Amino acid sequence: MDIGKALGRVGGKGALGPVLYDGPIIWRAQDTPDGEATLRITRSERAVDVAGWGPGANAASSGVPALLGALDDPAALVPADSIVAGWVRRWPLRRLTATGTVWEHVVPTVCGQKVPGLNARNSWQGILRRWGRRPPGPAPETLRLPPAPELVASLAYHEFHRFDIERRRAEAIIAFARKARALERATQLAPDAARDRLQTVRGIGPWTASIVVLLCHGDPDSVIVGDYQIPSYVTWHFAGERRGGDDRMLELLEPYSGQRARVQGLAKSAGAPPRHGPRLSLQDLLRR
Repeated sequence: MDIGKALGRVGGKGALGPVLYDGPIIWRAQDTPDGEATLRITRSERAVDVAGWGPGANAASSGVPALLGALDDPAALVPADSIVAGWVRRWPLRRLTATGTVWEHVVPTVCGQKVPGLNARNSWQGILRRWGRRPPGPAPETLRLPPAPELVASLAYHEFHRFDIERRRAEAIIAFARKARALERATQLAPDAARDRLQTVRGIGPWTASIVVLLCHGDPDSVIVGDYQIPSYVTWHFAGERRGGDDRMLELLEPYSGQRARVQGLAKSAGAPPRHGPRLSLQDLLRR
């Protein structure tokens, strides 16, 4: 296992968040059915040592193997071409994490809907600074739990404007928060059913649901559609086409049905296509 890479997407983007790296130590904060928890995961060459604090420490500790990708099977990806074969040789130990949680991924993912990554990062960091919770135990100052869904459910949409989040995304976050406890049970559903369940919330579409299920379930086929960049990564590496849409991407990924999200991730790691046009511009949403 390449433990150092396992939690790369779990914490969202920025200095504050529920996952922090400190040399060989990974700090992880999360909510469990038993309450809040902080984990200190110390890596060594062939093992990890786990210490936990808070009422949810035992429940969180039991999820560490799945969190670090130990329950994933990267060998299930059988290369059908030289491109993927090369990626597998280059990154043979890459595994998918399965957090077993939903709510913590919803807010940072909705922050990223239809905006550049810098906008999304700044919005998520602002939310954590304003409403994020300090986890139990001797956690680093920058370790944060996401805001409690009960708090978010009580907010008005305009309270998100200070974080460059317009009404549409704010209302999606609030709507999800109001059903968060029930929607957390999507962790017990199969990936397809979980994606459908999450999309019953207004403002949660295939893009958001696929990312959440990819992180929650570690589903290797939770293919992400509706993204501004990902289709072009796939079309560039597989067909030499700098710009691609979802239909073309899905066509090229068809031989990897069942492992499409894993291939998407490898394509992204392999590098972006050359840029010959303007970047997606940053948006000022404070007055929207």
